[in-house]
Order: sequence, then structure tokens, then C-alpha cells
Amino acid sequence: MNNINYLAFAIPAFFLFVFMEYRLARQKRKSSIFKYESTVANFSVGIAERLLNLFIAASFYQVYNWIYNHYALFDIPNEWYVWLFLLLATDFVWYWYHRLGHEINFLWAAHIVHHQSEEFNLSAAARITTIQAVFRNVFWCILPLIGFHPGMIIVILLAHGAYSFFTHTQLIGKIGWLEHVFITPSLHGVHHASDEKYLDKNYGDVFVFWDKLFGTFQTEEEPPKYGLTHPIKSYSFIWQHFHYYLEIIEAYKRADGFKAKWIAVFGSPALMDQNIRPELELKYLQHKSKEKKIKFRGYVNFQMILIVGLLTFMTLFFESITSLIAIAILIFIMITLINIGALLEQRKWIYYLECFRLISVFAFIFYSFNIFKFLIFPVVLLIILERTFSLSSLYNKYVLKYKKTTN
Repeated sequence: MNNINYLAFAIPAFFLFVFMEYRLARQKRKSSIFKYESTVANFSVGIAERLLNLFIAASFYQVYNWIYNHYALFDIPNEWYVWLFLLLATDFVWYWYHRLGHEINFLWAAHIVHHQSEEFNLSAAARITTIQAVFRNVFWCILPLIGFHPGMIIVILLAHGAYSFFTHTQLIGKIGWLEHVFITPSLHGVHHASDEKYLDKNYGDVFVFWDKLFGTFQTEEEPPKYGLTHPIKSYSFIWQHFHYYLEIIEAYKRADGFKAKWIAVFGSPALMDQNIRPELELKYLQHKSKEKKIKFRGYVNFQMILIVGLLTFMTLFFESITSLIAIAILIFIMITLINIGALLEQRKWIYYLECFRLISVFAFIFYSFNIFKFLIFPVVLLIILERTFSLSSLYNKYVLKYKKTTN
């Protein structure tokens, strides 16, 4: 029991809160704040981040501990009032990490994923990438350097993250005088807006002090339009993670001279050539249809439930399971996330990814039972079934299809 990670229960709790928000939205006739494809894409990003963080989260604490033991500037005691100072310090560091994440291209490449959703609801809070988590923890190394104990830092970061989760909703309006103290859902909704007057506002996570102090505070006036100023045209799991890195690379290639190349990497996203993204989308065929409705939600839902169950299991027993099982689950979940994104976009190469995933499962099972040499049999059987029944055609017919819509 000592090896059980009880933070695993936060995973089903997250989905429970999203479900409750969805039901409440339907009761209030605001179900439009949820869109199936976007919600699944949000979940996919969050699942990948939670999964990958299992392998690196412990290193964050180790780094904090090393800095604290070797370079702490002050010996700060563990007193009740220190927790208040730590909360303020954590939010202050977050403000500047967050602000720089919007003002520097290579940091924005990691953070942009959080802003891609055009729906603002609790599921959008999951849109945190592991790359962003790494950058964020580099900034938080300032806290143990000051002299805050790593154990205290981890507790505050958990509370900090839990608070920000509940600011991602439209079902809570303005909250009176609290708007002058805390970042509320209304104020954070402004931050997620693409309207000109709302851009680059409300970077704080818990308190509004920093935004007011540094001139980035903005109250909600007109209803926000959520998402990016130039929305991405894909639900692809891979594309959503890496499209902006490709844009930076392309901008760097086109840049003439050191200064222009520096701006491509470290300059403001506002200076990015806006023609690059459409050209890359055309090159890599990253587009989504707004007119067609997918018909295979049951299959997507099954895969999502399966990998959430695996993620919860792996989180709960991560310290106990073998490296082989951990890596096998990691590979299976990542392939499935790519598969789900491709299903949302009806990519015809999904069939081959499905075959690869199936063979990978057999490979793991056969290896576990020390009969790996017999893997050839399911591979040959799959080839025979393909040649006899044309499985790829059947898959495309029954999976890659849309609902009929009327104009």
C-alpha cells in the first residue's frame, strides 16, 4: 500500500467534474459550449501530459531538492505564514512564466496547445503539454533557490493547479468583489479569448494583483470568442502538439540575417509570418471538415475509456510495475491517442496504424510469455485475412464514414 500513488484518483475526478459541467450546461441550455471533437482532443492532450509526466515528475522534486540543499539563499522556516508567502511567490513566478510564454516564440510553441480549443470549458484545462510542464518547472526552480522547502513547493503547486482547473468554465459568471482579488472563470475566459481587446491579458493564475501591477488586467465586457486568432485546422494529436515548432523552423529558414533568425526563435509570436501556417497545413494536409459529422463516436469513446483506465492503473501502481509494462502501456496509449486524432480527421492511413497497434499488443503478450518467436503467426494470419476479405476496405467502409447531413 505504501507504493500506491493516490494522485491517480484525480484522473477519474477530472472526468467526473467535466461530466457534471456538461450536464449542467445542458440543463441551462448551454450545451454548445461543448463540441465532441474538441472535447476529445482536449482529453487526448491531457492524457499524454499525465502519462509522460509519470516518467519525469520525480525529477522535478529532485531538482528542487538539489537546488534547495546546495544553493538556497535563505533558510525559510515551515511556519503557517510562510505558506501564504509561498503561494504569492508561486503565483508571481507563474505570472512571468505565463507572460513570457505568450511573448517568446519557442515558449509559445509549448503553450499554444493550451489555447487551441475554441470551446472554453473544464476539458480545456487538460490542454497542458509535457514540454510546457518542463518549461514551467524550470521557472519554479526559483522557489527552492529563494529557500522554500521542496515539500512545501510541491503541495502549493498541487493546490495552485487545482484552483486553475476550476477557472476554465463559462457556467460561472462574474463574482462581485472577488473579481478584484482572484482570477475567476470570467477573467480567465478573457485570457483565452482571441478578440483584439482581450489579447495578452490576465496572465495570473490565482490572484489579479500582478496583472494590475504590470498593466495586463482586463475585465470581461463583450462575450469572448475563444481560441487562437488564427485557428488551427486540425484535430490531429501530433499536429496540435508540433505545428508551431514547424512554423518556427520554417520562419527560421526564410529569415535573412542573424537578427531575423533570432526573432524567428526568440521574438514575439505577433511577428510570425501568418502565411506560414496555411502553407504548412496545405503541405501536410492538416484540415478538418466543418460540414460533416462523424459517425463512429462509440469506437472513439471505447478507446478513450480504455486508455483512461490504463492511465489510472499506471498512475496508481507506477512504483510497483516493471519498466517493461510501463513502457508497453506508454507506447500503447500514445499510439491510441494518435489513432483517435486520425479518426477524428478520417485519415485513411489509420487502418495501417490499427494493424501496427494490434501486432504490438501481440508482440508484448508473446514476449511476456517467452514465445516471441511465434509472433509470425498472427502477422501471417492478418495478411491472409486482408488478402481474403479485404479488411482495409471493410474498415474504410464502416469506420471512415460520416453521418449524412441536410443543408
